Amino acid sequence: MGNEILTETHGRVRVITLNRPKAKNSVNGALCTDLLAAIKDLDTDDGLTAGILTGADGGFSAGMDLKAFVTEGPPKGFDHFLQNGSQKPLIAAVEGFALAGGLEIALTCDLIVAAKGVRFGIPEVNKGLLAAGGGLLRLPDRVPYAVAMEMALTSDPISAETAHSWGLVSRLAETGQAVEVALELANRIAENAPLAVAASKAVIRGTRGLAAEEAWAFQNPHTHKVFTSEDAQEGPTAFAQKRAPNWKGR
Repeated sequence: MGNEILTETHGRVRVITLNRPKAKNSVNGALCTDLLAAIKDLDTDDGLTAGILTGADGGFSAGMDLKAFVTEGPPKGFDHFLQNGSQKPLIAAVEGFALAGGLEIALTCDLIVAAKGVRFGIPEVNKGLLAAGGGLLRLPDRVPYAVAMEMALTSDPISAETAHSWGLVSRLAETGQAVEVALELANRIAENAPLAVAASKAVIRGTRGLAAEEAWAFQNPHTHKVFTSEDAQEGPTAFAQKRAPNWKGR
C-alpha cells in the first residue's frame, strides 16, 4: 500500500484516511488502488469489527479526480467500491465538505458523522453531469423523497445540521472532532460480536425493497453463519459467567 491512504488501528477499529489534501482528497488511480487494499484488509482481519473513512487536513473528498480522469481514465475499481463498500460497518467522518462524488463516497458508508457546518450536496446537474456514483440511488433512502429530489434537481446543498435532522447524518461533531466522535461510535459497535455486526449490516442493506418471503430467504444464510460461529458460543458463555466476551470474529 502506498501513501495515498493512511491507516491507524484503535483496538478493533481501523481508521482509513484519504491522503491527497492538495487535490481535495479526490480519487485517482493510485488512491483507488490503496483504498481497495485498505477495505480488503478491514474485511479480512478477524481482529477488526468496524472502519472509519475520513479525509486528510480538514476535508473529506471531492470524489473522482477529474484532472486524472482526462489523462488516466476512471480509477480502476472505484465503481466496485461505490457499489459494494465494505462487508464490515464503515463510518464516514466528514469535515469541510461532502459534495458531488464526496457525498457519494460518504453514502457508500453505513453511517455518517459530520462536523457542524459541513455542506452535503450533489451539484452535478449544474455541470451538465449526473450523480451516477450512487447519489441518486442512495440519497432517497437516507432522506425524504422531496429532499432528495430537490437536492438532485436544484444542485443546492444542505447543511450538516439539516442532514442530521433528516437522518442522513448519524451524529454531529464540533469542527475538527468528526473522527473523534466517529471513533466513539465505532468503539461502541466494536463491543459487539463482529460476525453478528457484519451480518446485521448485510441483512439491513440487502433486504431493502424485497418482499417478505425474499427478505427471509436473504437473511437465512446469515443467520446460519452467525448461530454456528465460535462467537455465538462465547456470547452466552460470557453472559453466564458475568464477564466481558472475548470475540474472535469467527
